[in-house]
Amino acid sequence: MTATAVRPAAHAPEADGAVLFGRYAFPPNERGYCGPDRAAELLERVSMRASGAALAEVARGFEGAWPYLELIGESLGRAPLDPVVVRTYWLGGPLLVRCGGRRFVSSLESRFRPRLTRLDFERLATAVTHGATPHHSFHVFGVYPWVGLLRGGHGDAPLEVLDRCRISWGRVVAIDVDDGESVLVETPRLAWDGRRLMLAPPRLEPMRLRRGGLRLARAVEPGDVVSLHWDWICDRLSAADLADLRRSTATELAAVNACTYSAPATVLA
Repeated sequence: MTATAVRPAAHAPEADGAVLFGRYAFPPNERGYCGPDRAAELLERVSMRASGAALAEVARGFEGAWPYLELIGESLGRAPLDPVVVRTYWLGGPLLVRCGGRRFVSSLESRFRPRLTRLDFERLATAVTHGATPHHSFHVFGVYPWVGLLRGGHGDAPLEVLDRCRISWGRVVAIDVDDGESVLVETPRLAWDGRRLMLAPPRLEPMRLRRGGLRLARAVEPGDVVSLHWDWICDRLSAADLADLRRSTATELAAVNACTYSAPATVLA
C-alpha cells in the first residue's frame, strides 16, 4: 500500500480516552482473550459513546493493557485513560521514547519477573535495549509466546494470531451495500521467513464494521484509511495516526527480531 494509494480521513481525534480504549479493546474481548466478560456492554458503550465510570471500570479490567496505560501515563504526567495515553498505547508515536528504557524494564520486572525464569525475563529486557517500548505490538510480539512457537516450527497458526492481535492498518476498498456490516480492506499482513517477522505486500481482507447496528469505528467510506484489530475496523486514521502506527510497528518488529532466542514459552496476561 503506497502513500498515493490511501486517503487518510480528516477527522477530529477522539476526545474520550475510555471510548478510544474500547474501540481497540473490544475485538479480542469478544473472543474471550482478554478483559472482563463484558463484551456486549463494551460494544454498546463504545458505539453509543457512552463513557463514564462504568466504561472506565471495564477498561481497568484489561489486566494486560492497563499496566501499560499506567506506565505511559506516569511517564507523560497524564491519567491512564487520557486520550493521549490511550492513543500512544494502541497507535504509537514519538511519546513512547519517554516511556521506554530503564523505566520500562522496571515495569516489566514487577509484572513478569516472578512468573519467568531468569533467561525468559532477560529476553524481555534485551528487547527493550533494542528499542522496544510499551506499545501494544510489543506485548503481542515480545511477551506472548507466538514468536517462540514460530521459531520452534509450530506451523502457520502462531503467525495468524500475531497478525490479527496486533493493531494493523488498511485502505477501505468496498462496503457491502446489502448489510453495511462487511468491508473489504487492503492491508499488509505479517510474514515469517524462518528467522524474523516482517510486513508482506498488502492483500484484500474482509473486515467487520458493525454487528447488530453497533460499531466501533465512525462511518467509513471507500478510500478511508482505518485501523484493524482481529477482524474489526476500529477507527479511521489520520495521516499522523498512520505514520505513527507504521513507525511503531516497525520499531517493535525490529526489537523482537534482534533477539536471537525465542519469546517466553508461557502466555502472560
